[in-house]
Amino acid sequence: MRQGVSNEAPQQSTGQEWLDTIIRGDCVEAMNKLPAHSVDLVFADPPYNLQLGGNLHRPDHSKVDACDDHWDQFASFEVYDNFTRDWLKAVKRVLKPNGSFWVIGSYHNIFRVGAIMQDLGFWINNDVIWLKSNPMPNFRGKRFTNAHETLIWATPSQKAKPTFNYDAMKTFNDDLQMRSDWVLPLCTGHERLKDDQGEKVHPTQKPESLLYRVLMSTSNPGDVVLDPFFGTGTTGAVAKKLGRHFVGCEREESYIQAAQARIDKVTPANDDFLQMVKGKRALPRVPFGNLLETGLLKPGTELTDARGRFKAKVRADGSLICGEHAGSIHKVGALVQGQQACNGWTFWHVKRGKALEPVDALRAIVRSNMPS
Repeated sequence: MRQGVSNEAPQQSTGQEWLDTIIRGDCVEAMNKLPAHSVDLVFADPPYNLQLGGNLHRPDHSKVDACDDHWDQFASFEVYDNFTRDWLKAVKRVLKPNGSFWVIGSYHNIFRVGAIMQDLGFWINNDVIWLKSNPMPNFRGKRFTNAHETLIWATPSQKAKPTFNYDAMKTFNDDLQMRSDWVLPLCTGHERLKDDQGEKVHPTQKPESLLYRVLMSTSNPGDVVLDPFFGTGTTGAVAKKLGRHFVGCEREESYIQAAQARIDKVTPANDDFLQMVKGKRALPRVPFGNLLETGLLKPGTELTDARGRFKAKVRADGSLICGEHAGSIHKVGALVQGQQACNGWTFWHVKRGKALEPVDALRAIVRSNMPS
């Protein structure tokens, strides 16, 4: 992966020169010049439109460094909604049909963003709650402490089949299913970028741990990850670390410089260690009939269960016949046992040499000969 290079918004292009770069300028203009359907995953951290009223102070009267930058200020909800609709349309154009789209927000904006997403035809798969293990306290004591933000994971349409590395995330989570509530700390310490005066470079810098989960769960090595509100480059830094390509859109020069310097320091993980655990869901489908086509089974071959209680014969169309029962390996396996369902691949066995093996072993042989 080559080093990222900041540049101006490219002319309409079908090449690869925009990969691993930060594009200066308006995100809608930048995305509209990228090739259509060229991005595998989009992570968006748009302005929250916080509507802050006055300065916020701690009990000791020190001022809280809140997000009051000009880019987070909008004249009205209508203006914010129009802005949101424009950049969401641009996202939908560049996202691949089976790509993933993540957007994060607070109660100030996430519901407006989510509604507009649905209006534009995005399909929501999950909302994920980021529970902050170290949230900023509520200093005024007039409402609950805001201890979470909401992420929406969506696809361009209901028919999309996005990458979801279920088994890898289960392994990541000590063999427990990864849930939709993620307990992670705010960005603090050495990870928080500071300027020469010791002030935060960006008021809402996200922790790398958050992007790590997003990219690990819904992308693969070599995928292209776009962040239309790149800020100080958390998405790019994690993408580079995990062997993904990135492209960022950013108009604030100070953020671009900080992001580029940060990404330049990242050393990608060795390709040998970027592969993820893949469960059976990720394996290519092999119909039972393929075993006949490849000659691993022949019409008339006898199959039995592991204990030899039931015997069935294979017919030329891939169906089984066992007494009065006929049908697929799954249907006949269920009928002979008097059950509602059966995994015929593991229930039925075939004799190979002196050994009795599940027909699933033959399916594995077919898969091993498929092109990768």
